[in-house]
Amino acid sequence: MRRRILAGALLPMVLVLAVAANLPAQQTVEPLQPRERVVAAYVPIMKFATLYVAASRGIFDKYGLDVEVQSVRSGTEIIAFLTQGQVDVGGIAMVASTWNAWARGMDLSIIAPGALEPIEGSPTKLLVRRDLADSGRVQSVADLRGRRLAMAGGPGSGGEYLAAKALERGDLTIRDVQALNIGNPDMPAAFAGGSIDAAILGSPFADQVLAAGDAVTLAEDLTPGAMTVAFVGSDRFVRERPEVARRFVLALMEAARMMQGDDYLSRENLRAYLAHINTTEEALRSGVPVIYDPNQEISLDGLRDVERVHRENGRTEYTRPLEPTRVTNTSFVEWARSVLGTY
Repeated sequence: MRRRILAGALLPMVLVLAVAANLPAQQTVEPLQPRERVVAAYVPIMKFATLYVAASRGIFDKYGLDVEVQSVRSGTEIIAFLTQGQVDVGGIAMVASTWNAWARGMDLSIIAPGALEPIEGSPTKLLVRRDLADSGRVQSVADLRGRRLAMAGGPGSGGEYLAAKALERGDLTIRDVQALNIGNPDMPAAFAGGSIDAAILGSPFADQVLAAGDAVTLAEDLTPGAMTVAFVGSDRFVRERPEVARRFVLALMEAARMMQGDDYLSRENLRAYLAHINTTEEALRSGVPVIYDPNQEISLDGLRDVERVHRENGRTEYTRPLEPTRVTNTSFVEWARSVLGTY
């Protein structure tokens, strides 16, 4: 959006540039000396792309952080690594094992969001095999009763949460289908081979399946505006290394701001995405952009819904609601916004 600046206005050049870019002037944060090592684990999907951009474009390095990023198959694995002290931060879906760990007193804190589900046009969809749709055997979500529904992560996973939200539209629960645990990168081949009937799949893999003609969309916009993934820090990282955690979250927020609008598909960002997930540039360019809040707000309402679904699915070890404010630490995103300003 263009902004008019009056001739002769006595503004410092940095402020003029900030206004022209629709961004506030930011404070200077000195890099840590000596550099601090951080181990960050993630599930290789686009919802954690702020991590990829911060790592690949030198933002972590700018703040004195030596960040090692490790790819794993599921959020459940990351929780184990966090509790064992093998990693400092995990990019995970809000899985049932996380809520169970919190209920048992495990000290893991949500410190920043991953991508948000858009209000409409979400890249995460419920897909059904094309031959089932074309034959009329599956015309609505209710027709999935008894069928093979694939999701990444298995019981209590973020994929199961999304599957449960989709199934609610057909008055079904996760117990009404044959739930299959299949990794996101393996879904396109599973559809092509006919080994699954339907799947919960996000960007860019959903786009690949649809482009190949092996499936059609049965339901979409499953959780409008919800925060279904987040970055979680270990107790040692959050409480014993707060200056490191602040800079880590600051780098994520800066990355999110470098991914807005047309910049989402900048050459530098594309290189970052492709270095961390198994996809193609063509799929990224043709797919629906993933949404990253430039202010990195942590959605408590979204977390409450995730907790409710896992609990109602019988995946938690407790029966009374667990309030998300007990397990979030918003101080890091608040500090980062104080540095960068509100977008």
